[in-house]
Amino acid sequence: MKTIDNYEFKGKKIIIRVDFNVPLNDQFEITDDTRIRATIPTIQKIRQSGGAVILMSHLGRPKKGPEDKFSLRHVVKNLSEKLQTEVQFANDCIGEEAKVKAAALKGGEVLLLENLRFYKEEEAGDEGFAKKLAELADAYVNDAFGTAHRAHASTTIIAKFFPNDKMFGYLMENEVKSLNKVLNEAERPFTAILGGAKVSGKIEIINNLLDKVDNLLIGGGMMFTFIKADGGQVGSSLVEEDLLDTANEARIKADKLGVSLYIPQDAVTADRFANDAEQKCRPSNEIPDGWMGLDIGVETSETFRQVIENSATILWNGPMGVFEMDSFAEGTMDVAQAIARATEKGAYSLVGGGDSVAAINKYHLEDKVSYVSTGGGAMLEYIEGKTLPGVAAILE
Repeated sequence: MKTIDNYEFKGKKIIIRVDFNVPLNDQFEITDDTRIRATIPTIQKIRQSGGAVILMSHLGRPKKGPEDKFSLRHVVKNLSEKLQTEVQFANDCIGEEAKVKAAALKGGEVLLLENLRFYKEEEAGDEGFAKKLAELADAYVNDAFGTAHRAHASTTIIAKFFPNDKMFGYLMENEVKSLNKVLNEAERPFTAILGGAKVSGKIEIINNLLDKVDNLLIGGGMMFTFIKADGGQVGSSLVEEDLLDTANEARIKADKLGVSLYIPQDAVTADRFANDAEQKCRPSNEIPDGWMGLDIGVETSETFRQVIENSATILWNGPMGVFEMDSFAEGTMDVAQAIARATEKGAYSLVGGGDSVAAINKYHLEDKVSYVSTGGGAMLEYIEGKTLPGVAAILE
């Protein structure tokens, strides 16, 4: 397979699918540029090899065609600073302006196209739309792991127009390598930590991980479905009633496979969903009516810390509580710090999913773990054992 390390870029125009779907504040300033930073090595490699770079991405979920709040022009300043060059911008991703600006590009220059999702053809995987994008360039690089699970025009369909000139960028390559390392080459003990609100979004992952891991730690809102399924009292905590049997089946499967399944024994509870709510730490299966669990408790944090720090491979997806509120952030912070300490002692740690990445960044630990994945949904589907269309399109 061609990689960007063994391809001759000199004198060619390279169209790169990046994931610049970054959060913006009310002033359209980028509040977290992790995804932009992650693509810089690929862009610089191609520029330094004499290639001209055309970047395409989506931003947000525009429903009505072009809207300024979803314009990628808000990214130009940040990107120009990181690349230390003036990034040109086309006000459309196809059409005359895009064609003219792409044709005029010289080696080392960079052009950013406007939001792909201003066209419904992008998400529909329209071949005609993909062809118009392909006509701007001589080669295609996919470096957008965050959208690799979508068979969109720019992530999958476009690849067929470059049968001999398509490749992964460094980010895609590193993401796939990191996931393979964890899923197929994990050193023991292997611990997976799953959090977040719902079991429904994670049930296939739980099933796929149970025959791979030694320990499975469950936190976040999803823990209460497990606790209620086991006969516990959970007050008004978040529970998916239709998944109580599923939670019990996961318990039985873990037991059968000899996997240690850790469900929090205590929880930080509150009388309402607010940072200044009255709160009390109590056993997670004895939460009275009118109270809800919003974080793992002190005892659970200590149990989780011990398991994590004695692990050789760690996979983390999903926070332990409502970490956006400082009153319920302790559990997530404790887990993040335990992973950092385990990594320092030699463990391999992979952190992925929007909220887990936000937590790692919030506590300034991004450099203290082995790998931070940029793709939430794509990472989850890969762990579920699914083929990602964006990966398959390059390998075919």
